[in-house]
Amino acid sequence: MAGKREERVRSAVFARDTNETKIQLAINLDGGAFPAETDSRLTAGTNGHATQSSEWQTIAINTGIGFLDHMLHALAKHAGWSLALVCKGDLHIDDHHTAEDVCIALGSAFNNALGEKTGLARFGSAYAPLDEALSRAVVDLSNRPFSVIDLGLKREKIGDLSCEMIPHCLQSFAQAARVTMHVDCIRGDNDHHRAESAFKALAVAIRQATSRVAGREGEIPSTKGTLST
Repeated sequence: MAGKREERVRSAVFARDTNETKIQLAINLDGGAFPAETDSRLTAGTNGHATQSSEWQTIAINTGIGFLDHMLHALAKHAGWSLALVCKGDLHIDDHHTAEDVCIALGSAFNNALGEKTGLARFGSAYAPLDEALSRAVVDLSNRPFSVIDLGLKREKIGDLSCEMIPHCLQSFAQAARVTMHVDCIRGDNDHHRAESAFKALAVAIRQATSRVAGREGEIPSTKGTLST
């Protein structure tokens, strides 16, 4: 009888260093421990507002933009990730470089951690409410980066994050993660609720898409026999 296939640990460390931002992060798509080479300073802070630790999941996020931290915390929590991320950006200019680069780095780390997309569900979809707001997210681990984001935000800012940057963050993540992603806020009066329900819906859809399908280990989830590169 053939032995049981050992599941690969889907984790990665990633750094992105430019004149505009300096980012370090570690991710484990299945929760649990970070890679051994993770810089201990990433998880040293335990008092931040976007930190959470349990037996199976660790989250510690500090981008310098409070509302971005809040959205990434929600994304990691409901996707089931362990995620540690620190960014030092040029916030004296504005929030653009930090928000964009953080999501590029997160998407790149996600793609690295996911590795070969064999034996996975590939597709995921979810709805998530937050009080009066309701959002829908649909994800395809296509290796063909594309996104359509419609959140209908009306305010100029939520906290220190420009509302125009919120869909751009999701677009940046999709591009670097090499996924196809549609995220819509269907209804809602409060922009905070609209944005947060969108990130939560995306988290649940990603968790579904990246789930392993029993009995299909090693199978490429495509009629072509390959996912586009």
